[in-house]
Amino acid sequence: MTKQKTIKTEFSLEGVGLHSGRKVKIRFIPGSENKGIVFQRVDKKALPIQINIHAISNANFATIIGTNGSSISTTEHLMAALLGLGIDNIFIEVGGPEIPILDGSASEFVTALMETGIKTLPADKEFVEVSEPINVHAEDRWVSIYPYDGLKITFSIDYPHPLIRQQSLSLDITPESFSKEIAYARTFGFKKDIDHFYSLGLAQGGSLDNAVVLDDKVVLNPSGLRVKDEFVRHKILDLLGDMALIGNPLRGHIIAHKSGHALHHKMIYSVMDKKDRWFLKNGRDIAYKPAHAASAA
Repeated sequence: MTKQKTIKTEFSLEGVGLHSGRKVKIRFIPGSENKGIVFQRVDKKALPIQINIHAISNANFATIIGTNGSSISTTEHLMAALLGLGIDNIFIEVGGPEIPILDGSASEFVTALMETGIKTLPADKEFVEVSEPINVHAEDRWVSIYPYDGLKITFSIDYPHPLIRQQSLSLDITPESFSKEIAYARTFGFKKDIDHFYSLGLAQGGSLDNAVVLDDKVVLNPSGLRVKDEFVRHKILDLLGDMALIGNPLRGHIIAHKSGHALHHKMIYSVMDKKDRWFLKNGRDIAYKPAHAASAA
């Protein structure tokens, strides 16, 4: 059996929130076995937020988690880094309403987590293993999960922009492949949409330092793209971060087409509804709560 993991020592990161524009500090603290991933707002009196299906709050241009009036936005890149590196137990203190965007990818999270070190814990991981297909869709967008011995993502996108068009990528997700192939892919957007976001009070912390921005024909970032298909790689990053909200690592082949946060959340609910199409590796049914204990620390 694969063992649960945490980090060896605590550390902190600081940056600006993409939508709030506020500077936020986050502190990472090692977690004990079976405690799961827990967030805590420390800028206000708030209860801890245990990562599981109940933590999903909204998908308004980013994934928002919350409980009992406390919420944290833009969690997907950090959650993808934790899932990608196989970290199951960690306590994260957040000094504001949003996880900092850093460079717009998961790269800085991965680097910091690797530098502090990953520690193996005595307890076995408990995987949600898909045994029959599960499908969700919305118009021409869809997500499906099929049985698979591991975690594999196949993602396709189709944008009417000359630098994007149709892109697809299929990848087995391991700590090595995630770090090398996915973590560096930045969030992206179109200048016309970003101007609209500004008018709504969103994207206040956005810049060419933390997002790929395109006008009608070109990438506006002076350094250009990191790779030609950075767009579909970032969509895989977002998908992984969202699927981590199940609360237990998933085993299956996820095939997605043109999906986003809202459809990913719909898939999570569908997984939990279709209890006859998956099982825990140790045979216990987690129903609507994770196998991890609900307490923090």
